[in-house]
Amino acid sequence: MSLTDRAIEEIRELIRTGALPPGSKLPPEPDLAAQLGLSRNLAREAVKALAVARVLEVRRGDGTYVTSLQPSLLLEGLGGAVELLQGDSAALQDLMEVRRLLEPVATALAATRISDDQLADVKSHLDAMREARDDVELLNAHDAAFHRAVVAATGNETLLTLLESVSGRTLRARIWRGLVDDKAAGRTLAEHEAIFNALSTRDSALSQAAALLHVSNTEQWLREHLRSGEPLPFGTAARN
Repeated sequence: MSLTDRAIEEIRELIRTGALPPGSKLPPEPDLAAQLGLSRNLAREAVKALAVARVLEVRRGDGTYVTSLQPSLLLEGLGGAVELLQGDSAALQDLMEVRRLLEPVATALAATRISDDQLADVKSHLDAMREARDDVELLNAHDAAFHRAVVAATGNETLLTLLESVSGRTLRARIWRGLVDDKAAGRTLAEHEAIFNALSTRDSALSQAAALLHVSNTEQWLREHLRSGEPLPFGTAARN
């Protein structure tokens, strides 16, 4: 472990143990360096690295603070990392697999927790999808909002952030599916209606099955298209 890594780990340990709770201000740089038993340069580098990771926030003229440490903040960089996989067919298939593993279970959990207001929000996105069925990109934007509303109903922010990161990448695949398959809109609407109907009955098993069918169909289409040897045009017509 390098000295910088050691400094980073020691600051993380102060946060983990509660010595520096969320929102707290770090000691001035000389005091922090002395507390860690390191040079000021190493302490400074560690702070910079943790600021990039959104663990710390440097406020000019005020000092350095521990952030809220909320999952949406700490996992913020995941979506950007996923976007860097653009154009990698194997990586896209892996991400679709992750989505298949997580989203149906998340939908099942949502069925046990969703409120009437949250269900109404899901329905509003479904209605918007129906109205946008002839506009591929708009349809898929409402598709993404539909799933976000479903997962948000779980109340699990970490799960929501993880799936948002994956779906940001797979959204392009769904858009391209609509561009090349004129029957996709009808199938997509039917699958989303099945998910909504299952959620309406608060049936966890049925909700999971409906979501699994939907994700599996998209994944199957993607695999077949990739096997055909035709590249997915990410970054061109399929960019949302």
